Amino acid sequence: MASSLLSGIYHLYDLFQAIRGANPTFLTPHHVPGTDLTGKWIIISGSNSGIGLEAAKSFATWGANLILACREPASWELHPTAAVQECKFLADAHGHSRSVIEWWEIDMADLASVEAFCRRWLDSGRGLDVLCNNAGVVSTSKTHMTRDGFQLVHQVNFLSHVLLTLRLLPSLARSPEPRVICTTSCVHHLGELDLEHFNCGPDMHGGDYGNNKLYFQMWVSELQSRFLKHREYMHITINGVHPGYVVTGIWKSVNEAEDTSGRWLKTLSRYIGITAQQGSLAITHAATSPELGPDPKTQSVGVVGGGGGGRYINRIWEAAPKFYCHDLQARKRLWVKLDEELQLREKGLLTILGL
Repeated sequence: MASSLLSGIYHLYDLFQAIRGANPTFLTPHHVPGTDLTGKWIIISGSNSGIGLEAAKSFATWGANLILACREPASWELHPTAAVQECKFLADAHGHSRSVIEWWEIDMADLASVEAFCRRWLDSGRGLDVLCNNAGVVSTSKTHMTRDGFQLVHQVNFLSHVLLTLRLLPSLARSPEPRVICTTSCVHHLGELDLEHFNCGPDMHGGDYGNNKLYFQMWVSELQSRFLKHREYMHITINGVHPGYVVTGIWKSVNEAEDTSGRWLKTLSRYIGITAQQGSLAITHAATSPELGPDPKTQSVGVVGGGGGGRYINRIWEAAPKFYCHDLQARKRLWVKLDEELQLREKGLLTILGL
């Protein structure tokens, strides 16, 4: 009886935290003033549409060099070449005509494509200042598999970003105060830790979207803790951000559905939905604000007031992540499962961070 009551309390708490993510507060340049990014290199995945494109446009306005990491899109999406032109126009208009802004193809549903992208970047010899792990898809069938043998949401929303980040660590490490921003979600509070069905499948508890957003946020906490143990990486800051309930094309398939979820989504969008521009401020804020930068006491870089990483940010405000993100044993088990699925040790990606 006591156990059931406690479980019910936890469920209500998680539901409350998830609902907090629907905060539609209108943000202004006072909240996210931006900064001079001239000379900085930023990679942002999923940046030809939605919050990724809007974040890229802000970065371009502030003078950054940009790599738009996108797949060849569906016909109804803006093509990455057009996104590049939009960003270049803004950069030129704000006095940054020398900024480099390019589309590099990457398909998060294809690990070989992720590896090729990483080789291309590492071969450039550049240091990476900001990596925005933003690409994603909404829920699909729990048995919708990729060519790599992983469930689609599991790979696109989580596994491929893990691989991308770990491959690019040497480049991040060369920058003075690098940041990694991961687009997680308030829905991670509704996810379930089901490592027995890590690759989803019909017997998985919970949903593919919520579960993988939970794994992503847990991984953010674990990776930051491992960074702090190694001098090579201790200056890297990684945080997870929830952009808000953003009305963008990512929800197209759900919006068009005539089932209960589709009707609920349409109703919610009328009252708590925010624009892609507003949602993008979660990414740009995490990439530029001093308070979400490195903690000089633990990372030996940054400014006074920097809070360091491993945190969950609800739009631009720090919030409590699901309790699993503080569970060291659960995070360790997740880390081991990632090694099993991606063969990270065999690829030499855990030589410093360890298993």
